[in-house]
Amino acid sequence: MGRGGLCYGARMASIKEFQVTIDCADPIRLARFWCEVLGYELPPVPEGAETWEEHYRSLPEDRQVRYFPCSDPSGKGPRLLFQRVPEGKVVKNRVHLDVRTGTGLVGEERLAVLRAECDRLVALGAVCLEVLVADEENESCINMQDIEGNEFCLD
Repeated sequence: MGRGGLCYGARMASIKEFQVTIDCADPIRLARFWCEVLGYELPPVPEGAETWEEHYRSLPEDRQVRYFPCSDPSGKGPRLLFQRVPEGKVVKNRVHLDVRTGTGLVGEERLAVLRAECDRLVALGAVCLEVLVADEENESCINMQDIEGNEFCLD
């Protein structure tokens, strides 16, 4: 990073929209989970079907779901795209999401809010891996896994 937090270069690049793509086994199921976590929305179901699953079952096998998005209804957050891959997850993620649950809170108040959100997400199928309690340098956070084993943090 250069001075003032800008990257080095003669020209200033324009800010780009981006999406986060997550490899998975079941794109619709994982998209539904993350909608519950983040308050995101699924795209509307096509006419003639009650659910996305019903819609995809009606298509030929070569048109079955390979990708499935969800997005922030306010338009502020990045779109998430869940991409079906044949292999399962075998190692730690190189990138993970930090769900900013305790922003602005400190100490016991922060930890209580993080634990309450952890309990809500565990009820949805997430796994709590580790509760890191505040020390002299860092505030509390909770390391978790989503329903397909992808790591994320409640921060």
